[in-house]
Amino acid sequence: MKKYLFLCIGLTMLFACSSDSDELIKEVSVTLKFTQNWDGADVTKSDFSKTEFTNKLGTKLTIEQLRYLISRVALVDGKDNVTLFDGYNLVDLSKEESLTFNLPKKVSEGSYKLSFVFGFNNEDNKTNAYQDLNTASWNVPAMLGGGYHFMQLDGKYTSTDLTKKPYNYHAIKAYNTSTSESEDTFFIVDLGTISLTNNSTIEIKMNIAQWFKNPNDWNLNDLDVSLMMNFDAQKQMHSNGKSGVFSLGTITQ
Repeated sequence: MKKYLFLCIGLTMLFACSSDSDELIKEVSVTLKFTQNWDGADVTKSDFSKTEFTNKLGTKLTIEQLRYLISRVALVDGKDNVTLFDGYNLVDLSKEESLTFNLPKKVSEGSYKLSFVFGFNNEDNKTNAYQDLNTASWNVPAMLGGGYHFMQLDGKYTSTDLTKKPYNYHAIKAYNTSTSESEDTFFIVDLGTISLTNNSTIEIKMNIAQWFKNPNDWNLNDLDVSLMMNFDAQKQMHSNGKSGVFSLGTITQ
């Protein structure tokens, strides 16, 4: 009788432990949603060529195109385990479908640090490697180092002589055409820690105004077009971008 009693107790403990260890861990999907603003005022494609913005130096400008590329989205959990998501997203303010990016695999619920690369790092920035980007005319000419753009921001501004002039604020890997020297201008955007408990949509905000200020107050009268071949201008763009163009917005779960 005692043997049967001990057997029952043992089986009860075994199943109880098994039940505890077999508790399901919920997996969630993540979508990134990209929004744009000018120092807090929303910017959408409806503003193109109509809405006038004023930069740090007081220059008035309009926007006619905004496209930028993000890659290597990563989620890092509390134990420093990294989930790196393949692929990239070319955000085009004129195309609604490009403003969201569904990460291609699920992750376990929990707290994560969220980051991504603005543009391509050197490993990914390979000339003619991506057919969809070739079709989108996203290439950089070989004479400027090849690879791909990181951003195209185009429009018109009111110059000091009160005429409307074009600007092409295009970010690429900095390349000196005289010396063939190059310098990295991609940067990692660290958005801090987020908590995922359900399928989530995470807003990533771009403050367009920041591209024109801090640490470099941008004078469009001096730096408006032909910036891709301007080695120093590319480095200034990089500095401004790293200084807070992107930030974390709302998280919907």
